[in-house]
Amino acid sequence: MPALNPASAPTVRPTTPIRLYTTPLSGHGHRVRLFLSMLGLPFEIVPVDLAAGEHRQPAYLKLNPFGQVPTIVDGDTVLFDSNAILVYLAKRYGNASWLPDDPYSAATVQRWLSLAAGPIAFGPCAARLVHVFKRDLDLARAQDIAKTLLPLLDAELAHNPFAAGDHVTIADIAAHTYIAHAPEGGVSLEPYPHLRAWLERVAALPGFVAMPATKAGLLAA
Repeated sequence: MPALNPASAPTVRPTTPIRLYTTPLSGHGHRVRLFLSMLGLPFEIVPVDLAAGEHRQPAYLKLNPFGQVPTIVDGDTVLFDSNAILVYLAKRYGNASWLPDDPYSAATVQRWLSLAAGPIAFGPCAARLVHVFKRDLDLARAQDIAKTLLPLLDAELAHNPFAAGDHVTIADIAAHTYIAHAPEGGVSLEPYPHLRAWLERVAALPGFVAMPATKAGLLAA
């Protein structure tokens, strides 16, 4: 793993490795894995077999009654929802650079978290679900949402190196994975040079770990 930037090093460390319940191709789970790696925190992945319905079994539902991934267990703390987990990790183990305290920066980060839970989830994420997992979703609508969103993000990133300004925050962590994997949902990133440059900047950060790609969508050839 590349050396961590001292400015982004954890302020405290867990007494035992954080357990991350997820599956390798979950973009939501990858957000959390990526942030744990970038913080340099000890963690272990507990695989959840979604195809076998393990996420609907009583043992897992005790941890996450919604039956979704990811879930983390950090000592006595059990938490689910990927964006909520990012906030927790930033506040518990990060420094203020990951989730700034000043009102404008905090609001900017929150806006990107809302994008991650809204248009990114219903656009590039949903399109990928159709191609990779054969989910019964409206592919054309998901691709239309993505193609409406991506030019807007490209325009924003023409002026800022990272989502919330001049340095990386959890906004970048929340948004990166599904945008990077948009081609798997049949959505090209070629028209968006600033977006692609941002993806490369995030991928060059210490501790970055990529989610495995699949040969789906535009990558199927």
